[in-house]
Amino acid sequence: MVEKALTGSRRYWAWMFFLLAVIGVGFYFYLKQFDYGLGITGMSRDVSWGLYIGQFTFLVGVAASAVMLVIPFYLHDFKKFGKIVILGEFLAVSAVIMCLLFIFTDMGQPTRVLNVILHPTPNSIMFWDMLVLNGYLVLNILIGWITLSADRKVVKPPSWIKPLIYLSIPWAFSIHTVTAFLYAGLPGRHFWLSAIMAARFLASAFAGGPALLIILALLVRRLSKFDPGREPIQALGKIVTYAMVANVFFLCLEFFTAFYSAVPEHMRSFVYLYSGIAKYAKLVPLMWASAILAVLSLVLLVIPASRRNEALLAIACVSVFISLWIDKGFGLVIGGFIPNPFDRITEYWPTLPEILISLGIWAVGFLVLTALYKIAITVREETEGIEIEH
Repeated sequence: MVEKALTGSRRYWAWMFFLLAVIGVGFYFYLKQFDYGLGITGMSRDVSWGLYIGQFTFLVGVAASAVMLVIPFYLHDFKKFGKIVILGEFLAVSAVIMCLLFIFTDMGQPTRVLNVILHPTPNSIMFWDMLVLNGYLVLNILIGWITLSADRKVVKPPSWIKPLIYLSIPWAFSIHTVTAFLYAGLPGRHFWLSAIMAARFLASAFAGGPALLIILALLVRRLSKFDPGREPIQALGKIVTYAMVANVFFLCLEFFTAFYSAVPEHMRSFVYLYSGIAKYAKLVPLMWASAILAVLSLVLLVIPASRRNEALLAIACVSVFISLWIDKGFGLVIGGFIPNPFDRITEYWPTLPEILISLGIWAVGFLVLTALYKIAITVREETEGIEIEH
């Protein structure tokens, strides 16, 4: 089926070459980072995780969101998701690839990645994060490719794939839970020291990932002959609504705990992010933009009439995605470092090389996603109207 990704229209190839150009620019600046070191980034002694780890954290949630299609389709026989479950699985594949690349770039000296494998330490959360991420990548590649191959032949998937599908469900929850433990397990960082950190991560994942999938499904309908269907998109819209409500509720709980208890260490990061401390307020506009977009998305999603309008649903999903990208892919990571344990403030902002390297990794993800979607859509167009048993 790989050959299906090697044929396409001029528009398809223009997009692919554009992504390759962005990847080339990102790789050039990565070589400069490899030569000079992480000093080329905006990170410092006090802020040792920046844009790279923020993107990793956000994209783990995008990857985990595939389970929101797998559970209804495979466990509850919700056949309406039959057309788009493969889109969710292939989105998970590209998201995990980006996650691994962001970790790779953040390591500085990339050979250090091998230490996790050569010197495994089961008492380290990093070890388990490596295990669950790579395992989830393999599971989604296998499940997506085998089921799509069966669909192409208009036959049932082999029986051995079912246990892997069922295994992928708890595995999806595990990748984001373990990622949350990377933060919640650091007692010196009060902003992350929360019992509901994993719950927050899962809620944001099940809002942001399906929101992106809705946007992609609408684009697929517009740019190809394959129609993912109105009902699956509307069902995903309800999932985004409930998950976003839970995400905002959990954030409000964090605010209440910090400010009602009036523990200074818990309050300071929130104060820095949303109002600034003295002259330090670089992230304030971003965090308020995230809050405004979250409220806008909830208004559009909670009202059934606006959610059923696909144009308004698209606006709501874009708002959800951007809001969560800011909150989780930037604010949550940076906020944990500011102020530092000595109550000193060292602000962080990504440098141009750091941004271009990140864009290069996103381009890799979209290149993989475009190729996989091209294969999936071509197969779906060939089997349109044929009922396939799963």
